[in-house]
Amino acid sequence: MQYLLDMKIGEALQKKLAKKYEPSTMVSLKFNRYDVALKTDEEGNPILLFIGKADENGTIKGDRYTRRLVKDSSGAVIKDHWDYKGKTQ
Repeated sequence: MQYLLDMKIGEALQKKLAKKYEPSTMVSLKFNRYDVALKTDEEGNPILLFIGKADENGTIKGDRYTRRLVKDSSGAVIKDHWDYKGKTQ
């Protein structure tokens, strides 16, 4: 089964990931025909992404990504990059 991201996050999903969500939680949502789960940091930025198909328990089988979000001392973003971490099962 090949998923939308296929090791690269598309522009439409990037827009959703740029939004702020409830801090320090797991957020579930739908993106096109995919189920998505996001884990947020203490500021509400998504830092962990699961995308694929959710089973009856809500566990997503698909792909996992982590975000590298580096800020300087004034809070300005220096680096913002999503890394593909492999398949989830």
